[in-house]
Amino acid sequence: MRSGRYLRVCDCEPLQLDQEFEKYHRIRCCRIQNYGQKVVRTLDEQPGIVTSGRSAAREVVQELAEYLTRRYPHLYSVTRYNTSTSPGGGWYGGGQIQTITLNAVGKALDLDHEDPMTAAAFLVQDDLAVLVEGSDGRYYLQAGAIVLPGTWRLEDKAGMPLDEIHEHGHVPLYREKLHLSLGRFMKRLPVAKPVVRYNYMFQVVDPTENRPDKENFVDRDELAWSSTMLGEEFPDGHSDEGPGELENGVTPEMMVLRTERQTFRRLPKTGAILFTIRTYTTPVVKLVQEPGVPARLASAVRSWPEVVAKYKRREAFGEVLLSYLDEWATKQAAAGDFNTGEKDYPF
Repeated sequence: MRSGRYLRVCDCEPLQLDQEFEKYHRIRCCRIQNYGQKVVRTLDEQPGIVTSGRSAAREVVQELAEYLTRRYPHLYSVTRYNTSTSPGGGWYGGGQIQTITLNAVGKALDLDHEDPMTAAAFLVQDDLAVLVEGSDGRYYLQAGAIVLPGTWRLEDKAGMPLDEIHEHGHVPLYREKLHLSLGRFMKRLPVAKPVVRYNYMFQVVDPTENRPDKENFVDRDELAWSSTMLGEEFPDGHSDEGPGELENGVTPEMMVLRTERQTFRRLPKTGAILFTIRTYTTPVVKLVQEPGVPARLASAVRSWPEVVAKYKRREAFGEVLLSYLDEWATKQAAAGDFNTGEKDYPF
């Protein structure tokens, strides 16, 4: 993260798994069991507006299964239909996948009988949103597995077109700067050329708080929902309308950098767009130990326009965060322990 304004970067990396897969899987299973269609849902047709998300959802789980079993063959195993009896084609002329087993957790999924979006949610660490083009040219959220969203809920956004989702979520400067360009991007996104972008925010997590959420014991770090800042029953899930002051105050040990790796990919058969959101959380007390990071992070937070600062709720943690980052930046500068730029090749 360089000094100055934070820029989101696009590239073409595929979905990724890491050593925390089992932790994410436990939380996802608990959330799906507790909340059902509040976190996983596929919508029927909205007559005259947009088709059902069911065909796209079936394509999503098949595409994920095909990719994962090839990219991580030690973690996933599949059975396939014989090509002569397959109800649909698999990759490279193979039969359609019938079952997939997650070897790390011992879970087997029959893709003929499982709800497609639920099965897809179990396969990866990412949240998944399926966007289907409507008769008006806009893309609608017609299916999703939004299990670890942090600050918004699928039940609030399902069935909305993309522009209304952003406006309902109070995304800063969306109408002024992003509306037209995002619409063009969605229409022009080709098959087989996924796009990746990154986003970030800060989250305050109080592990001592007696939270009523049912998944408390598997998600003490509030990966799924920012209970400390919003409360589980927050009315609309708008991240900029929570209380400005937290009851117990904020300490550096309570602050977490929450980053999202978001991908867009057009599905080859239905033409729907699969939007994935992979969330990573890193305690600020660990981040500051990286050379040069405290100064660059402080610069980025200070560069937020006021409307962005409100959206990211800087008033709830900003004073404590910036004081802590500045303290560490000063220590690193005094010790000569900082990095002001990229290393030259080879590195």
